[in-house]
Amino acid sequence: MLRDFSKLETFLTVVREKSFSKASAKLGISQPAVTQQIKFLEDYLDTKIVERKKNGIKLTKEGEEVYRIAQKLERAIMNAEKDLFKIINKEVTFVIGASFTIGNYVLPDVLNNIKEAIKNDVLIKVDVSENVINQVLEKKYDIGLIESPIFKEGLIYREWMEDELVLFSNSPLPKYVRKEDLYNFDWICREEGSHTRKLVSEVFESMGVECKSFNVKSEVSSSTAVKLTILKSPKSVERPTVSIMSRYVIAEEVEQGKLYEARIKGFRIKRKFYIAYLKERKHDAFIEKVVDFLLKLKK
Repeated sequence: MLRDFSKLETFLTVVREKSFSKASAKLGISQPAVTQQIKFLEDYLDTKIVERKKNGIKLTKEGEEVYRIAQKLERAIMNAEKDLFKIINKEVTFVIGASFTIGNYVLPDVLNNIKEAIKNDVLIKVDVSENVINQVLEKKYDIGLIESPIFKEGLIYREWMEDELVLFSNSPLPKYVRKEDLYNFDWICREEGSHTRKLVSEVFESMGVECKSFNVKSEVSSSTAVKLTILKSPKSVERPTVSIMSRYVIAEEVEQGKLYEARIKGFRIKRKFYIAYLKERKHDAFIEKVVDFLLKLKK
């Protein structure tokens, strides 16, 4: 008799993700483990339920029936879990750890929606990516949202939103600037050791641009400080004061006409945001709801 739901959950995930590899990422297990669990179900049922195709997967007739039954079981388990929460009646605050750009400029607009999705209080703690990950591992944060790919054992990582870093100033800029033009600006930079500075330096190095030749007016310790310093800098068409920062950080000021953004001709500076949480909590109802909500935002 099939006693645990985990193999059926793997089957449901494969069907919904339309991919063994995507199901592997979502469940936090290896792809061979996903394949093994599907094979176990097929051996147990003595029938083929999933066929792999070039563009995904396809259910057999028997697979469609198993999918229907598995959905019914899943709903029953979720309803039972809700009833258990009512009995326990625990008053907890769901804690999200977020790196600076995400915590200060992405989450505030959707915080109330997250609270509504899980019917629970939500607290956001803002810190550098590495500290966020460590706090998730120490179970002080329920999930972590990071902009620096710091991967550690015991965690599930889900690719989330795509971010782009752009050149910006309080003086008008052309839509695209040449890499040679970068030497003609005054710069406000993030401090040594920041992930943003490291990423930008790597891109500049690949372009053959020498950051040491820039006229750096100051270095500051946060994205907010960079933005405020640029806003308060003297305006100059001949020699603008510039920096490079996430589009999320400056979006409001660009829309208001207080800041101007530009890209470097022939280059795009992009990065991924990640969602991270403990593997042992992958079945936690709160975490599942928050993660599902956040993943929908990237669309």
